[in-house]
Amino acid sequence: MARTVEFDEEAAIAKAMTVFWAKGYNGASMRELTAAMQINSSSLYNTIGDKQQLFRKCIRQYTQSRMADIRAVAAAAPSPRQAIIAVIKDTADYTVNGTNSCLGIKTTFEIGAADAEVRAILQQGDDAFQVMLLHLVQAAMTAGEMDDTEDAAVVAGYIINSFTGWYESYVLHHDLLKITKMADYLIRNLR
Repeated sequence: MARTVEFDEEAAIAKAMTVFWAKGYNGASMRELTAAMQINSSSLYNTIGDKQQLFRKCIRQYTQSRMADIRAVAAAAPSPRQAIIAVIKDTADYTVNGTNSCLGIKTTFEIGAADAEVRAILQQGDDAFQVMLLHLVQAAMTAGEMDDTEDAAVVAGYIINSFTGWYESYVLHHDLLKITKMADYLIRNLR
């Protein structure tokens, strides 16, 4: 009797994610994806589905993993303002040291406008990040660590939108010092 090979879907998705990360959705071929996952195309179709379904699983896994990392960074800080600073520093570091920049931002610009389900996954991740950061800003304001005359939602949105600009800037210029200076400027303005 033939032995059934156990399929680790999460590990296979992580391997496919590296291909999508490097090549984008449109640039990744099924041959490259199945080779990275170490499965044949019929196994992919039988377990996960087509390329689009695989990509959606990759994006979902990426956004959940990145959000878990950010929450851990924030949770380790001694105060709400320090948590915001830690998230800013972590994001600056991730921007310049992460593999192939941010997969979420790359995806937003590549296919986010055309694929409603991918856009919904990305939006769900962004919304979770916005809510977490909003709570931190509100807590910092309540604790007297930040100016409470500002609109906390605008502050949180401004911080997150700064991150998007950093990714674009780094992809285009690969200037570590520029990103570091922008992060420092953002931190200095958390009054």
